[in-house]
Amino acid sequence: MPRQIVFPTVLFLHNLFTAIWVGGLITLGVTVLPSAKRVLGMGPEIKRLMDTIQRRLSVLVYISIVGLILTGLLLSNRSPSFLGLFNFGNAYSAVLSAKHILTLLMIVVALYRSLALGRSGRPPTPTQEKVKAGLLFLNIGLSVVVLLLSAVCTALSAGPPPA
Repeated sequence: MPRQIVFPTVLFLHNLFTAIWVGGLITLGVTVLPSAKRVLGMGPEIKRLMDTIQRRLSVLVYISIVGLILTGLLLSNRSPSFLGLFNFGNAYSAVLSAKHILTLLMIVVALYRSLALGRSGRPPTPTQEKVKAGLLFLNIGLSVVVLLLSAVCTALSAGPPPA
């Protein structure tokens, strides 16, 4: 398949997976959670609603994580500045490595939120709910930094600005 089709397709999928994961995080934390709390209060209804939403979003997030890993590996070799995974030998590779480290941290947080805190079989305690919310907002913050680092990588891979 010609490079003119493969690269744009891989980049499109990478951006789509990013939009699904980051968009879901931001929508959940900034819109759904506060709105549900305002309408339903802090009773069992909100817990059922948020658990149902999280279960549905988790499927999309897991697919996005796998897709991001696969497409990210394909995209990282595209730049001549790429020195290898977790290599800090030049500015591009250092920024990309920092982005990958933060993304791995996001994956750990997402898995912990959904697997350890989300499926215990018992009703969550108020402390567990606060931890889940805190981890959601941690991942929102991390995702914003990851997007910033992606922009820096794009700028670095484009070379120096014209004089």
